[in-house]
Amino acid sequence: MRSASNKSRRRAVLFAVSLCAVLATGCREQEEAVPVQDLPKQSLRIGLIPEQDIFSQRRRYRPLAKYLSDKVGVVIELKALSRYGNIIDNFVSNNLDGAFFGSFTGALAHRKLGIQALARPEYLDGTSTYHGILFVRKDSGIRTRDDIKGKRFAFVDRSTTAGWLLPLHYFKTQGIDDYQSWLKETYFAGTHEGAIYDVLEKRADVGAAKNTVFSRLASSDARLSDELLILTRSSEVPENALCVRRDLAPLLKSKLERALLSMDKDEEGREVLRGFGASRFTRTTEEDYAVVFDFAEQIGLDLETYDYTND
Repeated sequence: MRSASNKSRRRAVLFAVSLCAVLATGCREQEEAVPVQDLPKQSLRIGLIPEQDIFSQRRRYRPLAKYLSDKVGVVIELKALSRYGNIIDNFVSNNLDGAFFGSFTGALAHRKLGIQALARPEYLDGTSTYHGILFVRKDSGIRTRDDIKGKRFAFVDRSTTAGWLLPLHYFKTQGIDDYQSWLKETYFAGTHEGAIYDVLEKRADVGAAKNTVFSRLASSDARLSDELLILTRSSEVPENALCVRRDLAPLLKSKLERALLSMDKDEEGREVLRGFGASRFTRTTEEDYAVVFDFAEQIGLDLETYDYTND
């Protein structure tokens, strides 16, 4: 009798242990099955540099922000900035979590803020870089370094590669140590688009800008190709990359990076990429900015102490 009773108790204990194991497994599976969108949503503030006017920038980046919001499970808030230098100031004062930095602002942010680059777009031609160009009107008669002397020059901003750093590098390699004395007048147009149209509409004689912005505008405005001439171009630098603060939650950084790098793997992502003018996003690291660090060193700029405020 005692033996039968002991067997019954053992069976009861085994049943209870098995039941607990099943329930525990079910609970874990239920927890793992909770979709990201059902979790409490966070908000990330992402800054945009003013390649074009604020409205054009918002239109271009809004579908990408929505895609990332859905994939990552956070609300992506875009903040279009009025000038390039503001992106460094605003990263701190406006508590930005990340920004699509240009190559020069990205290099500055690495040195001044310690940000971490995640990914940048690769365009339809397979490039994920751009170069700076100097351009004039075809009817201006300007064709050489000497022809630039005494002319009015439109830079973009002291925090741009194509619109500031690379023109300075050009002047230095051409033996022009004091460009302000060489030129009649210089000013900052504020955007690449602004510098391009200032030369087109004869408000400036020579301008500097990104080739990708020039090409994008020329695709819808034939006057740029018909009336403007590119004098020279720089070497390649990395395209605008999404960079985030280093103390952002590692899981969130990982999700952002994964969402960007896998956009070309689903139809929704490919549609957003087409509207963005890209084929995919490619991984980006601090090493990709080495060429910008070299340009700055060659013209004597210390990025850690550099004052990017326009005169």
